[in-house]
Amino acid sequence: MQRRVTMTEVARAAGVSSATVSYVLSGKRPVSDGTRQAVEEAIVRLGFSLNPVARSLRTGRSTLVALVIPDIANPFYAHLASSLQDELRAHGCHVVVSNTGARREAEEDLLREVVNQRFAGVVMTPFRLDRDAFQELRRAGIPAVVSADVEFSDVDLVMPDSAAAVRQALALLAASGRRRVGVIAGPRDATGGDPRLQRIKDAATAAGLSIPEDLIVPGEHTRRAGVLGFQRLMTARHRPDAVMCVNDVTAVGVMDGAEHTGVDIPADIAVIGHDDIDFASLVRPRLTTISYPAHQVGRTAARLLLQQMDGRASRRVEHVVAEFVVRSTT
Repeated sequence: MQRRVTMTEVARAAGVSSATVSYVLSGKRPVSDGTRQAVEEAIVRLGFSLNPVARSLRTGRSTLVALVIPDIANPFYAHLASSLQDELRAHGCHVVVSNTGARREAEEDLLREVVNQRFAGVVMTPFRLDRDAFQELRRAGIPAVVSADVEFSDVDLVMPDSAAAVRQALALLAASGRRRVGVIAGPRDATGGDPRLQRIKDAATAAGLSIPEDLIVPGEHTRRAGVLGFQRLMTARHRPDAVMCVNDVTAVGVMDGAEHTGVDIPADIAVIGHDDIDFASLVRPRLTTISYPAHQVGRTAARLLLQQMDGRASRRVEHVVAEFVVRSTT
């Protein structure tokens, strides 16, 4: 087993005292930029991280990390959980997964439980929380990372960089002769509205495509919402010739609805999802989608959380690049 690097060794390599290394990690006392740089370079060079048992004794918290997600049945979150767990386990932490069903009451209850049980940290995909809902965690000194498409205050964020991929998707629809785009969107009461819908609207305008309001169907991020949304789109005065969905699960629901009503994909209607979960390439026809890699989201969230647990106080925002993946539904 590889020996753990000590804080004393970091201090010696950086030419400072152990107390100065502690100040750099905790942010509790100011240090010069040069000193901070020397310490951070020594940390990276030596591969230093705080002993999780020592961290637990210092903070009075366990080494358990909560992962709070809206839909445990969505494969995207299963991959996120697996990646997060692998990264944190290597640092002596263990992940407890909790499902909220995208309900605000459950989200609030679970955050309170994180505080009451003195968890080491929390990674969360909120769905209906207020944007300042993490203030109590901050007061309790519990690190938090949010994975979302919208900003939350006082916490580290992992967000998609998907605008370019969405523009490519709408440009492809326009180039293939599609003119009216329907959208199976998220719920209207989600935190921060529906940023994925807004990106689709912006990209459609740039591509010269029309998204009439009657072709925007809000709903939960579920397969059933995709089926019901597709049925509603088919009753519109001017039926769409393409459908964009805010996630792949919803897109598969659209494909179910098309199959049941004899609508051919992609001859009659094109379908594009979002996330690129495993079965996007397994369904037939294979789903064209915006690939937002859950494993990279999990790794990024783990890294940000560990940095906070090791004393970083400044807030960070990380963007994970999404890519447009063309398959058989366009």
